[in-house]
This record gives sequence, C-alpha cells and structure tokens, in this order.
Amino acid sequence: MLITNEKPQTELTKSDFWYDLPQELIAQTPLAVRDSSRLMCVDRRTGGIEHRVFHDIVDLLDPGDVLVVNDSKVIPARLFGVKEETGVPMEVLLLRQRELDTWEVLCRPGKRAKIGTNIVFSDGLLRAEVVDVVEDGDRILHFTYEGDNLYSIFDRIGQMPLPPYITEKLADRNRYQTVYARELGSAAAPTAGLHFTPELLDKIREKGVDVVPVELHVGLGTFRPVKEEKITDHVMHTEWFSVSEDSARRINGRKGRLVCVGTTSCRTVESVADGNGMVRACSGDTGIFIYPGYQFKAVDALITNFHLPESTLLMLVSAFSSREIMLNAYRTAVEERYRFFSFGDAMYIY
Repeated sequence: MLITNEKPQTELTKSDFWYDLPQELIAQTPLAVRDSSRLMCVDRRTGGIEHRVFHDIVDLLDPGDVLVVNDSKVIPARLFGVKEETGVPMEVLLLRQRELDTWEVLCRPGKRAKIGTNIVFSDGLLRAEVVDVVEDGDRILHFTYEGDNLYSIFDRIGQMPLPPYITEKLADRNRYQTVYARELGSAAAPTAGLHFTPELLDKIREKGVDVVPVELHVGLGTFRPVKEEKITDHVMHTEWFSVSEDSARRINGRKGRLVCVGTTSCRTVESVADGNGMVRACSGDTGIFIYPGYQFKAVDALITNFHLPESTLLMLVSAFSSREIMLNAYRTAVEERYRFFSFGDAMYIY
C-alpha cells in the first residue's frame, strides 16, 4: 500500500521558508540529561510564546490525552569498505531495505559504484554488489555475509548516520536512539523523541496520558533539500510505516487530544486518519507531503525540534500553525539562543 495526498494549491515557494541561522546555534552534541533541553511553547492560533524546560511537558499534557511516539530504531547505517577490484575506499549509507538482503543506499564516490561493482567491508565479513542504479543516483546493493543475521553485522561494523551538519563524533551511540526505540529500520533518528527519559514517560503515564507507539522508518527523503522553487513540484520520497490494531484502538478511544511526538509520528497518523480523525490499522509506504493549505485530520498538538530552512519539515509545522507564526517563533529562537536541529532544543505547538 502506498499512501500519498492531493497537493493543496499554493503560491508559496521554497524561499518563503528561509530564515537566517548562525552556525554556532547548530547543536553538535546532545545534552548530558535528555529532558533538560529547552522547550518553546507556541500557541498555533495566536502565536503566543512561552519558554520552558522539556521535562515541563508533563504539565502541558492532560489526563485522557494520547501521546503518539515513533518507536523505529536507527540502524548503524554508515558503512566503510573498499572497492574489491581496486581497493578504493567506499562509503555506503543504508537508506531502506528492499528485500531480505537487498538495500537502497547512497554510495560515495558514486561514480565508482557502477552496476556490477563489488564492495568489501571489514576484511570480507560483509560484501555487496551494486545491482541497480535508481532515481537520484541511489544504488541498490545485494549483500552477502558470514553468519545468519545481517542486522547484527551492521551493528558490529556500522556507524550511526549522523546528519552532515553534525561534525562532532558521538561518544555514545545510544544518544541517537530514543529510549523507546524498538524496531530497527531508520536511517535517521526521530529526533523529537530524543528528549524523553523513562522516568519522564512514567510521570506522563501516571498523569493519565496513554503513550501509544506507531512506526515509521525514517529515510533521508524526509531531510533531502527541496530543489524546486515551486514547492508543489517537490516529490516526497516514501517511507515505510505501520500502525497496529492495538495502537489504532487506543488512538481512536482517546478522551482528550492527540499529541504527536515528531513530524514522523504526525505524518504516520495523518496518513491513516479519515475525515473524522479516526485512524485505521495498516502498514505500507507513505509519501504524504504536508505544507500550508493541508487540512489536519487528527493531530491536535505537536512536539518537534527546530528544522532546517526551506525543509519539508518546516513546511509541515507551518501548515500546522501558520508560516508567519512559525517564522516568528524561529526568529525568537535565534534571538534567545536556542539550540537547533537533531541534538537541539524542542518546540511544543498546541
């Protein structure tokens, strides 16, 4: 199943979502304590702003609310090997699994990864053959390996796929995982969830808020830059998602608001919601593209990080509130020296 949406008509362009960000505000490392990050609270209708600390989120949720989290787990998806024929170093970034041992990947240098090229990793522990080249230059690799579990090999030899704007080495790879991560499959972390601790989640549940998992394996398509100036010309890459029968039942039985942790949870819920805000259990691929003009069907509040200029993620939060309110919030965040992007501070839009 492939889920997309009708694109709303708009005159907005990519450059309408630009803002100036000093480089020093891009967070390079996570804070020592996950829930000690700053939290900007934004009233999506009035634009009112309040500055808090992330662990205050428990006070902002109400009994009967449902908190939806994405429990996808990040693969150590950055692999370093050599071209078997020449010994030239090769870097491979896993994007998504196509079949059991076949993956769509990014290869560097791409010009050396022609069909038929063989790449060797860790002295032959893992091998791959380039079997196809697809749109945007992604490669399809078929892996062969010693042992019976490809994921365990990725775990042994792979590195965490940190975004290119993070140049510091990550001391603890678990800091690029949420504490509730369960199913391996993501090429990037659902970063809004990085702020939660087990203790904070316990407090949230004790308040009468149900914490409900869905799954969306985050691909780099979500973060790829929008190249077309006219945003309706942009094509979203698809990502695999799953909503279980149990999760759908709990979401549909909510007494309060539906609060999504992160744009990935939001896109999952909106992919499977009907016009009455009821979600159905299913799995498949979603290429839903949310930007101003989109009418939200189920989500009432959103916890998210601060996103890159001109990104589809900034367009999504602008659709949830308004472009003017979001750009003002981002200007305020710059003035107040908030930390940006994956390891940065958070925003609660309600």
